[in-house]
Amino acid sequence: MSLKHEVEKRRTFGIISHPDAGKTTLTEKLLLFGGAIQMAGAVKARKATRHATSDWMKIEQERGISVASSVMKFNYRDFEINLLDTPGHQDFSEDTYRVLTAVDSAMMVIDSGNGVEPQTEKLMEVCRMRNTPIVTFINKLDREGLEPLDILTEIEEKLQIECAPLSWPIGMGKAFKGVYSLYKKELQLFKAGADSNHFETVKITDLNDSKLDELLGTQAAELREEIELLEGAANPFDLDHFLKGNQTPVFFGSAINNFGVKELLDAFVELAPAPGPRKAEERTVAPDEKGFSAFAFKIQANMDPAHRDRIAFFRICSGKFTKGMSVRHHRLGKDVKLANATVFMAQDRAHIDEAYAGDIIGIHNHGTIRIGDTFTTKEALKFTGVPNFAPEMFRRIRLKDPMKRKQLHKGLIQLSEEGAVQVFRTLLGGDYILGAVGVLQFDVTVERLKTEYKVEADYTATDFQTARWIESDDEKKLAEFKRLFEHSLAEDADGYLTYMAPSVWKLNYTIEQWPDILFHKTREQV
Repeated sequence: MSLKHEVEKRRTFGIISHPDAGKTTLTEKLLLFGGAIQMAGAVKARKATRHATSDWMKIEQERGISVASSVMKFNYRDFEINLLDTPGHQDFSEDTYRVLTAVDSAMMVIDSGNGVEPQTEKLMEVCRMRNTPIVTFINKLDREGLEPLDILTEIEEKLQIECAPLSWPIGMGKAFKGVYSLYKKELQLFKAGADSNHFETVKITDLNDSKLDELLGTQAAELREEIELLEGAANPFDLDHFLKGNQTPVFFGSAINNFGVKELLDAFVELAPAPGPRKAEERTVAPDEKGFSAFAFKIQANMDPAHRDRIAFFRICSGKFTKGMSVRHHRLGKDVKLANATVFMAQDRAHIDEAYAGDIIGIHNHGTIRIGDTFTTKEALKFTGVPNFAPEMFRRIRLKDPMKRKQLHKGLIQLSEEGAVQVFRTLLGGDYILGAVGVLQFDVTVERLKTEYKVEADYTATDFQTARWIESDDEKKLAEFKRLFEHSLAEDADGYLTYMAPSVWKLNYTIEQWPDILFHKTREQV
């Protein structure tokens, strides 16, 4: 089979939403349709005996949230699907950002009761930076919620993206009767308690068909009226607009009841783009080029605590991976052999012999691979856009047993390589400072140090409120800055000099006073 054909049948996407919009449930139902799991188990309570397949970390299971991004592969119809389940919790925007650099499209889940929530707005900003095409699923129609037209207006106003409904709900809550597919011209009837194989689907190409009245009673007239209103007011679906990230096709359903999910998946594989060209610093790389190229966008330690393993997740950008192939690790300037590649079904994994552009593969990492590293079979390439963000919160880590300092160092370095937390070491005193974009990451770090590295630690407040990476072409000025600000300087896990300020005002004042020093808010992975 040709390389071009292999690339065209792949779909690589991330699911984004606010916490509790039903993202994990939708992920499970998509996996169910792909035959990847036999039984869906929603995260309902702390002590739930069964946890969602995509939530494998202990702290996730206890709190019922997705903390780390999971990568899952499954087949559906003739398509090979790579699904990246991003963390829904607002504290995990940095890992989420990196995951969104590895996808070709996104699926946005919105709770019909809450509409557009702050986290969704943040994630949309990330998608907009890359013009990522987005398909929208409005969930929980089996509960009372906002009027569908009001939700569409809110999406357009808050997220600055045009909506094109491809299905339309009939009632909601107790009066929810089903959805009418404007995409396939058919009616799917909802029955509480039924499974996905027992929802009745009726072909109705003409809404004036009397069969509609028989099936829906008084709600038939409402549906006709709403669709007539839609045809006058809503934008018709335009594939080109969608692929440029300007328009989102909208579907309605109830993930927990498995209703509307198959229709969403069917439309998604037909409309969403196959892997496309990727920008590198040197040139644009086409997916069907013969030469293999990939970049590491995520590193996860201890997916299997028994083996203390670390997996680097690669997004293949061009060519074909074959087991045992030799590739160039450009940051180190070394050739490495990719002996075993893994694909994931959440925590279940399978070794594979080949993979193509668009696929996400896991490679065992012995501490040499970092986020943003590029691997190719020949020329030197550096794929752009996998940055570190300056943290917004800081805590000083406190070790309970001084004899465990070595284990603490190892644990913190590995966790920082994952991008879950940033680690800084002060120039004065050598204290460890954790930097994060949200408070929960500190709890996760302490929990993981304890369970994965057997290190008992806690954290205390610091005087730092903001940080910037610094550099200067004027070595004299940099030396003077280091001498005067030694108490506010630290090195990050990669050895980059970082200035930590007690307030934003102090940071801005220092930037003003030192024009020869460059202060960076983001740092490209090197």
